[in-house]
Amino acid sequence: MQTAAGVVLAGGRSTRMGRPKAWLEWHGSTLLHRATAVLARTVDGPVVVVAAPGQELPPLPSGVSVVEDPVEGLGPMQGLAVGLEAVADRAETAFVCSTDMPFLHPAFVRRVLRALAPGTDVALPVARGFRQPLAAGYRTALAGLVKDLLAKGDLRPGMLFKHCEVARLSDEELLADAELARHDPTLESVINVNSPDDYAAARDRPPPEVVVECFGALARNGGHRPRGVRAATLGAAAAEAGLTLNRHVVAALNGDQVTRDEALPLVAGDTVAFLSADAGG
Repeated sequence: MQTAAGVVLAGGRSTRMGRPKAWLEWHGSTLLHRATAVLARTVDGPVVVVAAPGQELPPLPSGVSVVEDPVEGLGPMQGLAVGLEAVADRAETAFVCSTDMPFLHPAFVRRVLRALAPGTDVALPVARGFRQPLAAGYRTALAGLVKDLLAKGDLRPGMLFKHCEVARLSDEELLADAELARHDPTLESVINVNSPDDYAAARDRPPPEVVVECFGALARNGGHRPRGVRAATLGAAAAEAGLTLNRHVVAALNGDQVTRDEALPLVAGDTVAFLSADAGG
């Protein structure tokens, strides 16, 4: 089975936004923290952020590393080359995205990466009417080809696609995946925020709906019956359940990942079980 990495490009100039998009607040987190953390909970390989020279970044999840792009102003192809090269020795494939995708769902990432079958170099969603090169899957071995194209002055991702095998994924092909169709039926995973109006509209939307359950000593009154709440992070879900994540409380995400990380991003369809960490709880 292939090891997949996550690469987030954070070095854009944010010209239309007017301020660094990586730092924009997102329901108690930042856009960059959310993007990297969503990938970290989805892929089985490393997650790296590609930053512009000297770029200041907000706090990142534990285990996420940063690689600096040595050349400024060459656009996403340069970031792609740097990101793929940074993980090539640890992963065969990578999901590559921009920092400004607040609705990215793990089901979308998994669907795209599955399209990187043997002989396929790029899994390119053509979603919501547009090619999505910054929400796509790439063979990490493409790093050298991308660098060669950059040396020739080819700065557009479309030039890369002319030189390798590309699996283009239509809306229908993406949504043939039952999990993706259930949790992201309109493919909002590919929506990015480029302007203050985009950001305001996206930020005004409610957090994703998740299910919380409480067990043991934490199950008051209603027992451990599940209920739906709106929460973008584990800490927000705990607050909705009237809890604080501390040494007495631990959470299990979707039945397996056990954590107390308040900043862990939640997405539509998640189930969070809160348990007492005390003996006999």
